[in-house]
Parts: sequence; structure tokens; C-alpha cells
Amino acid sequence: MPPLNITNPIIPGWYADPEARTYEGKHWIFATRSFTEYTKQMNLDAFSSDNLADWEKHEGIIEMADFPWIWRAVWAPTHIEHKGKYYLVFASNDIQSDEEIGGLEIAVADRPEGPYRGHLGKPLVNRFIHQAQPIDAHLFKDEDGTVYLYYGGWGHCNVAQMNDEMTGFVPLTGNSEDSGQSTDSVEEFRSITPEGYVEGPCMIKKDGLYYLMWSMGGWTNGTYRVAYGVSDNPLGPFENKGTILERQEPIAEGPGHHGYLHLQEQDEWLIVYHRRIIGDTEPGHRQLCIDRLRIGGGTIEPVVMT
Repeated sequence: MPPLNITNPIIPGWYADPEARTYEGKHWIFATRSFTEYTKQMNLDAFSSDNLADWEKHEGIIEMADFPWIWRAVWAPTHIEHKGKYYLVFASNDIQSDEEIGGLEIAVADRPEGPYRGHLGKPLVNRFIHQAQPIDAHLFKDEDGTVYLYYGGWGHCNVAQMNDEMTGFVPLTGNSEDSGQSTDSVEEFRSITPEGYVEGPCMIKKDGLYYLMWSMGGWTNGTYRVAYGVSDNPLGPFENKGTILERQEPIAEGPGHHGYLHLQEQDEWLIVYHRRIIGDTEPGHRQLCIDRLRIGGGTIEPVVMT
């Protein structure tokens, strides 16, 4: 393969938790502003590019006045186009219990760059279900148009199916394990936590197989890394098949919480992720990077960072 016209990190500054999409030939990355102090994280930035090398910054894409209950920790965006609208789901307030307001929020816009306005007037997911902290969402649209939401921190991963209006969820079909939750929760939110899961789920479908990836280790240090599992069903189960992205000397450490791009003309896949400078102990110091992702036949090869 020819080399990518990419120099990592792809943009200056500290950013994390990238979600990546391609709309009408333009590539987009939506990212967390990676301040160590959560009260400084009060919006999200996006970046767009036609060539993966030159990126335009779109600053402060959310109309935060529509979310008056948010006071910190605007984190980990995910993004999907659905019926001509663009939907942004992100975490807020780093809630520690069901008594705190926040969780996963949803906003909508007419263009990928926003502005994103509140869609519900309240959080989309505002409580702990199957012990999953409501953070780190990932929206995945299947070939039949069904939109799934994968999310969860604190070592637990849930999946739910969005309704057509993107205002809530529809009951899942098929068997589910007994989680001790209420009937409504069991039907709409299913625990699919793979071995070693910590946070940051990401889903790719290729040739009829569903590849769920997730981050393990600690986000503030060099133990952060990515593993994956494969299933013929978007609801799993997903067995841990191994680590595909981890510390690589002398390049970087702590890579993870990623998204992806699919260059359809070349049928080439790219992983978009954040990583740390080796030995940097400042938690917020994370940078956005892109490398090749070799996926297919039920396996993902280890990523070589550049």
C-alpha cells in the first residue's frame, strides 16, 4: 500500500476521544477538548478535511445554552447522519450516581459542523443501567438503517437500539442475560460487556461480521490500549480476541478511545485515536492520530503507529 499522506499528531493541541465520519466526500473528526480540569470542558470541537492531511477547525459546535444543566465534563462525542439530519451524542457532568443530573446527551443539526441544538430538553440516558456509567457513546448504523447505541464506562458496556426519531429506544429482540434490572431496562438496554472492557466502544461491520472494539487500562497513563471481539450479531456476544493497539516505543503510549474512517474507493480502513507522549504524566495531554486498520476475515491485525 502507498504511504498515507498523514503526519501524526494530525492537529496541534490536546484532544481526545475522536469520532470520525465521512459525509459527501469530506472527512470529519469530533473530539473532546482534553483539559485535565473537567470544568473547562464545556463544548466540543470538530475538524474537517478533504485530504486527511489539512484539517479545518470548527470550534464550539454545540449550542450549550440548550443544556443549562451541564456544568463540566463534555466528553466523547459520537455522530451519525439519519434521514437528512446530523445527530451528536456526548457525555456530560461525569455523573457518579443516579442522583446527579447528566449522562448521555443528544443534539441535532442540519450540517456536520453544526450548530448542534438540544434534541430532547433532557439527557438521553441519565442513569446507571447494568452498572454502566453513561459515558463514551458510539452510534452505529447497520445496512438496514437501524441505529444502535453502544456506550458505557466503569467496566460495563451496553447496547440499545434508537427509535426512528432519535428521541429514545425501542425494545431489543432475542435473548438477554438476567442482569437484575427492571423489565424495561432489560428490553431496551442489554449488557454486552466483553472481558477486559473499560470504556470507549466502537463498532465496524465488514462482510457480514460485527467487530466491536473497546479501550482497556487507564486513560491517564500508558496502560491504555484497544482490544476487539467479533460476532455475526450486533448484540454480540463479543469474546476478547486480543489487543490491537498499545504502547509502541519510541512513538507513543496510551493509545485508545478511537473511531474509524472507511475510504470506500480503496476499500481501506483507518483508525482515528488519541495517544500520549511517552512519560508525560499530565492526564489531559492527549493528541489525535490516524493510522491504518487492517480488518477482515474475522480478525483485526495489530495497528502500527506512525
